[in-house]
Amino acid sequence: MSTSASERNTHDSVPTPLNVKRGQYIQEIGYDDDVDQELREALEAALEEELADEDVDDVFDAIIMWWRSDDPDLTDAIVDAQTTLADGGVLWLLTPKPNRDGHIRPADISDAAPTAGMHVTSTVSAAPDWSGYRLVGKKSYG
Repeated sequence: MSTSASERNTHDSVPTPLNVKRGQYIQEIGYDDDVDQELREALEAALEEELADEDVDDVFDAIIMWWRSDDPDLTDAIVDAQTTLADGGVLWLLTPKPNRDGHIRPADISDAAPTAGMHVTSTVSAAPDWSGYRLVGKKSYG
């Protein structure tokens, strides 16, 4: 099976809060011991393969980015993530929900995304302690 985002075929698979599909090539950034393991396992089950770690230099259909308030600059991180994101790709920004350590205010995300050249299209409750923000390039609102 190809590891290139542009050469893979996607197929329906088990639904996840982030709408990933079998055949997509997805990178994970910001993994730490506080991430939601059940969500990761559901994503990998839907993909039928492991998430690529942040050290892999390739082109991805989507990026899952776990981000906390004490991480470096969010705008810079979103800009950097786009260097490996395929045209039309999606960046899922996962942040701790309110009243949890590392929470990021939605206003900060709404400011960082357009500055970095992306647009927040939706939000989801990705896991019990994590909110998910779907970001796409400003020309890819789909």
